[in-house]
Amino acid sequence: MGTPRYIAVEGPIGVGKTSLARSLAAEFSARCVLENANENPFLRRFYQDRRKYGFQTQIFFLLSRYHQQQELQQLDLFSQVTISDYLFAKDRIFASVNLDETEMALYERVYRLLTGRIPTPDLVIYLQANAQVLLSRIWQRDQEYERSIDAEYLQTLVEAYHNYFFHYSENPLLIIDTSEIDFVHREQDLAILVKEIQRPRSGTWYYVPQSSQ
Repeated sequence: MGTPRYIAVEGPIGVGKTSLARSLAAEFSARCVLENANENPFLRRFYQDRRKYGFQTQIFFLLSRYHQQQELQQLDLFSQVTISDYLFAKDRIFASVNLDETEMALYERVYRLLTGRIPTPDLVIYLQANAQVLLSRIWQRDQEYERSIDAEYLQTLVEAYHNYFFHYSENPLLIIDTSEIDFVHREQDLAILVKEIQRPRSGTWYYVPQSSQ
């Protein structure tokens, strides 16, 4: 099988999706497709009042991700490895946490109109960490608008992600506990993961390596 041609990295806020996507893109000389959350004009207000601004924030993300995926679909995914720091379907995870029943029903109508024209990853990497680890990493990166994120909200996201990927079967899925792993600062951790990615696999498998520290 070799290296999958299209890899999507997923996981809750603060787990290290973008950092790993960039590291893998450098390792594989790959095209790197990154989501820019700062482009969402509702995001800062969302973290101040999640109930009031949840729907606007979610619809903006949904349409933004859709347009980015459409641009990706125009490219030849076989000519170069592509690494993305999100899975399009993750949008529904956040929607399920942040929207009420009426908003979710409308969101689902929009989502169903868009989802049929999205390129499919050859591999999804799901990064896990508990809420306290995530909170620590969020504080370390010190994004002003993220300072209001609390452990309770992160725990809700962790559980929503766990439930989603527990039932996930659309693509090969590699699940990694990142609590004791540092793909950015420890080269051995990244090298071991690269070998794991290149092994022929199907279905779901778990990767919990010993820290190289």
